[in-house]
Amino acid sequence: MLTAKNLPAEFVKYCRSITAKRPRTVIQHLLKYGQITTEELKNRYGYNHPPRAARDVKELGIPLERVSAKGTDGRKIAAYRFADPATSRIRKFDGRTGLSKKIKDALVSKYGCRCFIYLEPIPDAALQLDHRVPYEVGGESATLSPDDFMLLSSSANRAKSWSCEHCDNWRSIKQRELCLSCYWAYPENYTHVALKKLRRVDLLWQGDETRRYDQLIQDAAKAKLSLPDFIKKQLQDAADPS
Repeated sequence: MLTAKNLPAEFVKYCRSITAKRPRTVIQHLLKYGQITTEELKNRYGYNHPPRAARDVKELGIPLERVSAKGTDGRKIAAYRFADPATSRIRKFDGRTGLSKKIKDALVSKYGCRCFIYLEPIPDAALQLDHRVPYEVGGESATLSPDDFMLLSSSANRAKSWSCEHCDNWRSIKQRELCLSCYWAYPENYTHVALKKLRRVDLLWQGDETRRYDQLIQDAAKAKLSLPDFIKKQLQDAADPS
């Protein structure tokens, strides 16, 4: 197994320069132990979706391979290791290894510190950088632009990951154009949600607004409706008071 002791110095230096929490957790473990199992990702580090954590590492240009391992109960589970560093996509940006901070700073400067999906204000440190079009579908262009990426809260990132990974375009079709018209890439201008004919609005109630949310739950229960159906009815009644 490849660890920091037998990997190229430049590759190790790049790995140690990663600051984003999720990929850094995987990378630091691999540099020390050479392998990380899905069980360790869940139980030791609290990641309930291990493939996403591994994907974060791959999107930084660090090659991983998936192998079989034994869990603590003896069952066969998946594990990840560094693949041949010669296949890495590590790039230089303005003479500095890595690119995520520069892209993130550019997006914050242009759009402010907010989640692109939920539109909520988020502290800079809590914002996560994500490809608008998943790397598994669109790959990576020769010249990266900040507008190829989006800023997401952790909950929005998890929701997007789950939806994308269960989409046929991710699994088999692999057409970048389909992603570009998807809610998860451009929530302000889309025609589908993971190829489904859907429209959605993600609403958050914060601070004092939570009291209104609690009241909505009570009102929905009295009307014997689910909360989404109750909110839709309120909107429809407001649009058509007759």
